[in-house]
Amino acid sequence: PRPGENDWLETVDREVRTVRERVGVCDVSTLGKIDIQGVDAAEFLDRVYINGWKTLPVGKARYGLMLREDGFVMDDGTTSRLGETHFLMTTTTANAAKVMQHLEFCHQVLWPGLDVRMTSVSEQWAQLAIAGPRSRDVLARIVDPGHDLSDAAFPYLAAGPVTVGGGVTARLFRISFSGELAYELSVPSDFGDAAARAIMAAGAEFGIAPYGTEAMGVMRIEKGHVAGNELSGQTTARDLGLERMMSKRKDYIGRVLAGREALLDPTRPMLVGFKPVDPAQRLRAGAHFIAVGKEARMENDEGYMTSVAHSPTLGSWIGLGLLANGPKRIGERVRAYDPVRNGHIEVEIVDPVFLDPKGERLHG
Repeated sequence: PRPGENDWLETVDREVRTVRERVGVCDVSTLGKIDIQGVDAAEFLDRVYINGWKTLPVGKARYGLMLREDGFVMDDGTTSRLGETHFLMTTTTANAAKVMQHLEFCHQVLWPGLDVRMTSVSEQWAQLAIAGPRSRDVLARIVDPGHDLSDAAFPYLAAGPVTVGGGVTARLFRISFSGELAYELSVPSDFGDAAARAIMAAGAEFGIAPYGTEAMGVMRIEKGHVAGNELSGQTTARDLGLERMMSKRKDYIGRVLAGREALLDPTRPMLVGFKPVDPAQRLRAGAHFIAVGKEARMENDEGYMTSVAHSPTLGSWIGLGLLANGPKRIGERVRAYDPVRNGHIEVEIVDPVFLDPKGERLHG
């Protein structure tokens, strides 16, 4: 918080506006990082992720989603191809150990014949997200001369080695969780503090500010990005609107059981966005959806609100949630019923991407 900010929400709103309008920096070092190498590394990724990896060019990153054997989502993250047989996988913070254990089981028990090796490098690299319209200007003062950071040379989802601070080995990834032009700079952990201070100094003239995970959460909800609240162990790729990622040209863990009749039921709760009909009303995560005019009983329960945030960009509370047959009901209204906190709010069902649906900010 800064002087004059008397409520955590004021601070979060200011951090979000700073990233949306100028530039911010966030420590994302807690993300799981797994180094994967070997002749069969791409084949291995093909089998654990629902989407394809053999065609990913060197120097590019891709979003990946992995399922458990029962067809439910286990984790998501980006994986970058640093060399022909060298990949770096990132996982959610909460599932870093679980994913590593899963990958080791897949290699040692399911496919011991694959030539692939992996090791957790989560603690070896400090990682800083630099996000906002001025993020490239800040990076240009951090990255050593000779590295072209232009949109043409280092486009969205580019990934590769750079040097910073006069020769310190680093990695740069052009990925964004906030929906803005953004990068993640990875440096050896011993240089993390120095890198953060250098970024703050380089961004001073652009009004840079550090932003925390609350602000990050607001921005990911504005963009409709799923996170831990939606990756609850009870959702499928289809529930989350990611069915198109499910490859039909290869096998992968969870593919068969993800096709069970019950998991394809159109009445299953699926991801959509929500806005209060009265913009002044506050949404609450955990509220259950009841059709307008229906009694609040278990048999009328149609889903629940998974994530909420106050969006300073949109000027109201917004939410993501899982609603029965949700994507086909955009434009309808339902009640968000919350007896625990005595909140019963009428909400409009909207597209889960509230901000910049075409992704134009990413390609600045």
